[in-house]
Amino acid sequence: MELYSLLFIAIGLSMDAFAVSITSGITIQRIQLKHVLRIALFFGVFQGVMPLLGWVAGNRFQDSLSSVDHWVAFGLLTFIGSKMIYESRKLEVDSCRDPCNTTVLFTLAIATSIDAFGVGLSLSILSVSILFPALVIGIVTFCISVIGIYIGDTVGHLFEKKIEIIGGLILILIGVKILHEHIGLF
Repeated sequence: MELYSLLFIAIGLSMDAFAVSITSGITIQRIQLKHVLRIALFFGVFQGVMPLLGWVAGNRFQDSLSSVDHWVAFGLLTFIGSKMIYESRKLEVDSCRDPCNTTVLFTLAIATSIDAFGVGLSLSILSVSILFPALVIGIVTFCISVIGIYIGDTVGHLFEKKIEIIGGLILILIGVKILHEHIGLF
């Protein structure tokens, strides 16, 4: 696989994590390096591991998994986005809205990396070696997530609660986009 093709794939796959990173930067009141590294590592590691898992699964179960991956991503992103919108109406901050919470991060990392799983499936069908592509995808996602968090932090505090609603809507729209790409809703 050519490097420029791999970079385009990695950038494309990282866009969901980028949007969620922006939302995370908006949500966190005072960004610290530990927040940035935690979020970016979750997204980068999951985006790097999912193609590996997809590649292994592709060698075993090529057809059965591709029919439901988009529904899982849609469901997870819609749930998290709806929860963000609901929680933005509350005054207190709790762990359900905390993008650094391990459960929330785990769920978001899975939801945003399901497409990477599909890429791994595709690469197994094409008989492409998976280790280098998985590494590139993980590193690109990590870097783009860092950028997204800082963008969210810079812009986000201008609008406070309203921007959290927008962040929730972004997650829901990502879920709808994934579903649309797979089944063509509109």
